[in-house]
Amino acid sequence: MDWTEVKIEVNADDIDRAAAIANMAVPYGIYIEDYRNLEEETWEIANIDLIDEGLLQKDRTKGYIHLYIPKEENPQEAVAFLSERCNAAGIPHTIDLTACKNEDWENNWKAFFKPLPVGERLLIQPLWIEDVDNPQNRAVLRIEPGLAFGTGGHHTTRLCLEMLERYLTPGCAVLDTGCGSGILSIAALLLGAGKAVGVDIDELAVKTAKENGKLNGFTEPQYTVLQGNLADKVTGLYDVVVANIVADVIMLFAKDVGRFMKENAVFITSGIIDTREEEVKTALIANGFTILERVEQKGWVCFACRKAKA
Repeated sequence: MDWTEVKIEVNADDIDRAAAIANMAVPYGIYIEDYRNLEEETWEIANIDLIDEGLLQKDRTKGYIHLYIPKEENPQEAVAFLSERCNAAGIPHTIDLTACKNEDWENNWKAFFKPLPVGERLLIQPLWIEDVDNPQNRAVLRIEPGLAFGTGGHHTTRLCLEMLERYLTPGCAVLDTGCGSGILSIAALLLGAGKAVGVDIDELAVKTAKENGKLNGFTEPQYTVLQGNLADKVTGLYDVVVANIVADVIMLFAKDVGRFMKENAVFITSGIIDTREEEVKTALIANGFTILERVEQKGWVCFACRKAKA
């Protein structure tokens, strides 16, 4: 089996938060290099004070997280997920791929991204595949994710897409925070929304989402993409707000998202690993939300909820 090693470099003080994000990307463990307490930990483990000189010269201000991902699991999706989630959490980082050169990698992974039916009405079609069998006449979402998170392959994305299908109403307005490739907001338009706004903190994601919108026939004012942190540049009220981000950011956003929601609007949120579910649920309820529906897929949880009337 061919594997790609993904190496994330972060400031040492951010290693625990970054490791929690990395654990979301793979189900089989990660390898962490953290040299902050090298001498103390070596003594506790081996009761010796003789340490290899190379280890003593390691930069104590940096930490490294290693993931190993097989090609058929689409490592590019995991890399985009890691980068966007670290950005959303405010963790400065760099990501290196050591199994192959970046310029080769960005194209080779496409062989493992196939047309993907989602829910009852949607079919995600990679841009580079021309002819797609679509006997159910699903709405076709053509996408080139580039290096932005969101091909539909990740469980959190599929859960959000399926929730959107259930809670969208014709002509509604949708806000997609942390939009990545734009897959959720563009899907909303294909499923009948009248207007969608996507927001992402990452400049590349904003560029990618705009391009994917054009590929599917959506431009301003019907489809607008903003660069910003959550909803800091958003105006107006929406019928559906979707946020496929991380637990800590969802809990923070729960305090403010109600300001952008119409009466009876629905907030759909995922990116929640099952071990953080109760924390997120508690935060949503504390901020006046009622849980309408909970779905789970392979350890990932998605909520649909509604803000209680004031």
